[in-house]
Amino acid sequence: MAYEQGLKIAVIGGGSSYTPELVEGFILHHAELPVRELWLVDIEPGERKLNIVGNLAKRMVEKSGLPIEVHLTFDRREAIKGADFVSTQMRVGMLDARGRDESIPLKYGVIGQETTGPGGMMKALRTIPVLLDICRDIEELAPNAWLLNFTNPAGMVTEAILKYSNVKSIGLCNAPIGLIKQTSVKYGVEADRIYAEFVGLNHLHWITRIDVNGEDKLDDMLADTAGYSAKNVPAREWNPEFLQSLHALPSYYLKYFYMTDAMLEEQLESLQTGGNRAEVVKRVEEELFELYNDPDLKDKPKQLEQRGGAFYSEAAVNLMRSLYNGTNDIQTLNVANQGIIDFLPDDASIEVNCVVTKTGPLPLPLTKVPPMAVGLIHAVKTYERLAIDAAVTGDRGLAIQALAHHPLVPSVEVAIQMLDEMLEANKEYLPQFFTESAANA
Repeated sequence: MAYEQGLKIAVIGGGSSYTPELVEGFILHHAELPVRELWLVDIEPGERKLNIVGNLAKRMVEKSGLPIEVHLTFDRREAIKGADFVSTQMRVGMLDARGRDESIPLKYGVIGQETTGPGGMMKALRTIPVLLDICRDIEELAPNAWLLNFTNPAGMVTEAILKYSNVKSIGLCNAPIGLIKQTSVKYGVEADRIYAEFVGLNHLHWITRIDVNGEDKLDDMLADTAGYSAKNVPAREWNPEFLQSLHALPSYYLKYFYMTDAMLEEQLESLQTGGNRAEVVKRVEEELFELYNDPDLKDKPKQLEQRGGAFYSEAAVNLMRSLYNGTNDIQTLNVANQGIIDFLPDDASIEVNCVVTKTGPLPLPLTKVPPMAVGLIHAVKTYERLAIDAAVTGDRGLAIQALAHHPLVPSVEVAIQMLDEMLEANKEYLPQFFTESAANA
């Protein structure tokens, strides 16, 4: 790696509304992460957004006076060649596909959500083949690069890369950094005084301990049932008696499993009134791009924090700094299980605390796994592994098995009908299911 000349970073999905947050991080931490070239890559339908975001990035860098070159390109291979870090924040099918992921399941009385349930499976089927293509480029053009994947469903994408490529890859989510920030504000302490243990999978984790300055604050946090929610998941109160007996803080995505009826009802209501989450995000994004387009804007606007993915980029920059400097600090990441959760395969992707060394993350042993969480982790991982193999092979039978075994899908009949409609709606992004060999699989 040509570290001494400064770092080359390629961002796949560079026209994303999150990119200014990433650029801000590179500017703030340039002393510990000397970025020299930043390549923002997108596809031609995303040209308008790439230009708007790219020009804002250039203004931000210019204002900082730092020697960072910003390149905008559709040529992914040129961007990847010789890169030290590649980060992916892309959405195959863009927000229209997300809208279908969220609305079609609702017709069948099933949760419609971007990464959980049938919608998450469709996103995985569209995304995994594209990311594995990117991995082929990385293997050829930047074999030593780290791939930091934010693209959802992050856990499944990370597992697919671990299983089907030789790329050094780590999956990231903003939920853990969000919890640490919230705890930091609640107790008025710096983030490095907090230790939270995360157990489970991406978007399916339980927090089994929260130490602040060495004091156990889990009971205190469990008492604050309304506090733990996120921008992109409707706020529903946790049942205090349930939380006390669970003795762990569930990820907000677990509301889809623990309060399925209430969450489904809320989704159906919002579909009637303001449209689904994809519609809301579209409106927020348009407003952000209007702001970004202002030639006088030279900083990341505050409004970006209203997006559900706020702090993603901070998590990315933290991880790059730690890998580059070998800081051996602890971060919550999606990595290969390697025996940490003893009832899952070694190559399963899990979301746990890791020590970040110069040679990569080392997952830490868990001190507490809630016994009541074991069944759900195992069931969702079974679905995930089937869905990953379906994405790679285009095997309809595997896709049926994946959906039928998802805890949120009520029956085989519903699974098959829903799968047919969703495959058809995504046909242009799922060639693996519509070739001659797939039809006979």
